[in-house]
Amino acid sequence: MARNEEKAQSMLNRFITMKAEEKKKPKERRPFLASECRDLSEADKWRQQIMREIGRKVAEIQNEGLGEHRLRDLNDEINKLIRENSHWERRIVELGGPNYPKLSAKMTDLDGNIVDVPNPSGRGPGYRYFGAAKKLPGVRELFDKPPELRKRRTRYDIYKRIDASYYGFRDEEDGVLEKVEGPAEEKMRSEAFEEWRRLEEVRREARKSVKSGEDAAVASTAAARELLHEEEEDVVEEERRREREMREGMEEKEREFVVHVPLPDEKEIERMVLEKKKMELLNKYVSEGLLEEQSEAKHMLNIHR
Repeated sequence: MARNEEKAQSMLNRFITMKAEEKKKPKERRPFLASECRDLSEADKWRQQIMREIGRKVAEIQNEGLGEHRLRDLNDEINKLIRENSHWERRIVELGGPNYPKLSAKMTDLDGNIVDVPNPSGRGPGYRYFGAAKKLPGVRELFDKPPELRKRRTRYDIYKRIDASYYGFRDEEDGVLEKVEGPAEEKMRSEAFEEWRRLEEVRREARKSVKSGEDAAVASTAAARELLHEEEEDVVEEERRREREMREGMEEKEREFVVHVPLPDEKEIERMVLEKKKMELLNKYVSEGLLEEQSEAKHMLNIHR
């Protein structure tokens, strides 16, 4: 039996294939602009076709062995199809169809976290990376979040959060503190009152005992006062006698004291002090030999000063 390739190349098979293609309708091409489509079913059909192409290319881009250039080309083709798909989705909404963008999936990073797609132009879904294209050089850094730097708070930031509640001025506004302190305050008041009552009873008993002992002590205190008064009089009399004797002895000594030495007057005292100061200065600034010569000269000239 001949092989399948030989069967396909046979005249009969080629004739049958040609007749089947003639019976088929000419293949329709997708409109270049979505706005040219006027039928909702046609727009939905073209959208489905684009989705199938996207799925096929996304499955192909999962292969990491295609090479960097092929992966980048596939990723560009997928993004181009996604932009075209967004045009058809808007056209479907304009024709009264369902809103597909609300039901579409979000873009995720390598760990599966949803990330925002960068879109500087503000139109369309933005550029995305799929499959192995996420691991290309320069692309992985786009998905890595920079480490959060903990900013050190300044003194202004610290004091900005400090208000009256920080110092406890608003503790009683919520009523919680009053409920907690109420029973404790009543307990402290009762304890203080009981302590005051006990002290008052002790003072009352002390006053009673003092009043009863005062009557017995009045008689003894009167006798003690008389005895103290007599002792004070004797002491005062003894002191007066001693003062009188001391005064008489001083008068006798003053009468007996006689001065036999002439006392210098004020001018003589000033002269002696001045002479002493001169001698001190001479001893400080003049040598002994000069002093001896000066004394000999005074003696020869008969100068006694």
